[in-house]
Amino acid sequence: MVEVLLRKLGHGARLSAEEEDAVAAAVAHVRDIPAHQDLIQEGDTPAAVHAVLVGFACRYKMLPDGGRQIMAWLVPGDFCDLHVSILGKMDHSIGTLTDSRIARIPRTTAEALSLQRPMLTRAFWWATLVDEGVLREWLVNMGRRPASKRIAHLFCELQARLHAVGLADDGVMDLPITQADLADTVGLTAVHVNRVLQWLKEAGLASWKNGVLKIEDTERLRAFAEFDANYLHLDRAPPAPVRETI
Repeated sequence: MVEVLLRKLGHGARLSAEEEDAVAAAVAHVRDIPAHQDLIQEGDTPAAVHAVLVGFACRYKMLPDGGRQIMAWLVPGDFCDLHVSILGKMDHSIGTLTDSRIARIPRTTAEALSLQRPMLTRAFWWATLVDEGVLREWLVNMGRRPASKRIAHLFCELQARLHAVGLADDGVMDLPITQADLADTVGLTAVHVNRVLQWLKEAGLASWKNGVLKIEDTERLRAFAEFDANYLHLDRAPPAPVRETI
């Protein structure tokens, strides 16, 4: 189960077998969480770091009128709140979108991993910086792209992120979320989302049926969505550890 986490971290730093074993030992406490359950709520004081091993989770905020804005999707291999223990209280909530398998890493264990193992520190910071890059791209997506390109761009990103951890094969991937979840992500109504999905299917770009997303033509979809995966920082080999010499 920890393999997806090691694959993700491996894009940020070349970990040794000892470092990989340390990560595996840290995620020994694993729980199965049903869909649409909170892992941690806004205002809570974090006592542990969560990592997604199976399924999908999200960061979100609730508005006074009961509306929800999803600000990030968390896929297998992602830490939900890696450095949030530095803060006093959560400024957003984290919950599951699907039935998920979540690892809970005690705060002290996460801090010890970072303090004692420099390459893990680098990998953790890489993951955090990529999260910030994704947030910037989502701001552009929400603010400047039309509805069809918002959803197409999100699908392209999802394919790239899942492929990086070995979970997207030939453009086919599990996506058992609801249209309401998708609508809360891209700032549209569920009816508008449905129309866009129908258009993408009729255009031969992507189809989403029975919880499975199929990208019919990756290059065409990326061109249509104006998708550039640079912000995911998956295109170069991670640095090797620096060995001290005497």
